[in-house]
Amino acid sequence: MKPQIIQQGAEAIITLQGNQITKQRIPKTYRLKELDDKLRKSRTKKEAKILEKLQLIIHVPKIIETDNKETIIMEYLDGKKLSEHLESLDYKTICKQIGKTLTKLHNQDIVHGDLTTSNMILKDNQLYLIDFGLSIHSHKIEDKAVDLHLLKQALDAKHFKIAQESFKLITQEYKAQNHQETIQRIQTIESRGRYKQKH
Repeated sequence: MKPQIIQQGAEAIITLQGNQITKQRIPKTYRLKELDDKLRKSRTKKEAKILEKLQLIIHVPKIIETDNKETIIMEYLDGKKLSEHLESLDYKTICKQIGKTLTKLHNQDIVHGDLTTSNMILKDNQLYLIDFGLSIHSHKIEDKAVDLHLLKQALDAKHFKIAQESFKLITQEYKAQNHQETIQRIQTIESRGRYKQKH
């Protein structure tokens, strides 16, 4: 069976072969080769380390192999991508799962960096987070609030009919885990955005 390209972005090509996914970071020709190699290697290693740590805490794809240079081979999650299916599923229960999962993620001082429903898969009624290519270690309330703000924007853009209720359910679960300060910071981030739009 030949590898099938299932996603191609600016940073990586993702191919599917059997029940395995290969994520390969793309060389950037506009950067010096030495610098590009170093950046791709460090980002691949960081993503692999974060995934390995999170496997014991939340549902993420299992790493099968990595060269710690530009490639990570992971299990293929044969589930439903929430960006395409959230409205047709039991979204209230799923949103509660999202809130609990994000609490566990942020309790580890890990920020996803690209928190959208495109990076969430439901398999066997379990929520999986995928694509930690932009994730960072951070204990800062600001970074965690930006993560949630990104998710709020994604819900507004992709799931506008249920966005308000969905985000409320997510933050209720998140709040229950003593993260009120992070929730409050979202309002500050939003007000900064409104200020920029006016000027």
